[in-house]
Amino acid sequence: MNELKKGGRVVRGGGVPTAHGQQIPLGGLCDVAAGPSGSLLESLHEDMDGVPVLSPPDLTDAHGVDTRHLRRVSRTKALKLGRFALREGDILMVRQGTLGRLALIKYEQTGWFYGSSCLRVRPQPKLILSAYLVAYLSYPPVQRELLAKALPGTVPSLNSAMLKEFPVMVPPLNRQHAVVEALTDLDARIRLQRQIADRLEALRPAIFGELFQ
Repeated sequence: MNELKKGGRVVRGGGVPTAHGQQIPLGGLCDVAAGPSGSLLESLHEDMDGVPVLSPPDLTDAHGVDTRHLRRVSRTKALKLGRFALREGDILMVRQGTLGRLALIKYEQTGWFYGSSCLRVRPQPKLILSAYLVAYLSYPPVQRELLAKALPGTVPSLNSAMLKEFPVMVPPLNRQHAVVEALTDLDARIRLQRQIADRLEALRPAIFGELFQ
């Protein structure tokens, strides 16, 4: 197995130095695991009792989790699914169907599970930041490259072996932090502008009414 020294550490899986950092296969940075088989997730329900199981429709365009229509597995069956439990900082990716959709798992979703149509990516924090990897994998040129590698068929799909080989541009950690901070600030500004636009839109009928009268 190829090894690459990075900042005094050895990165397994090889890599290619570039002007922007190291290009390293994702499998050398993260643990990648497919979801459990369908037989382990029988009898999912929408009752409040049980442990949530995330599926592609629960992943939002904003790389978060939509909790409005969660399905759950009983706590008894959850005991058999321990190795599929999610942790804060995990990244969940759709592997069948709506490819390219992904979500960053937060503290509130710790201990939840994921279905067979998803892949769990667990970054090594000493090598790559979860938030940076989400931004990288959702970058349109990277998305196009990733989707081009999908297995053809009626339902396009990715698998864990394919994802482990996918190259990731990895700058030093201080640069990753800078990228994440800049994007977080930009997202905050976008949300603020959208709130202002929504308020102005809500005021429009009232303003029209005043002018009309």
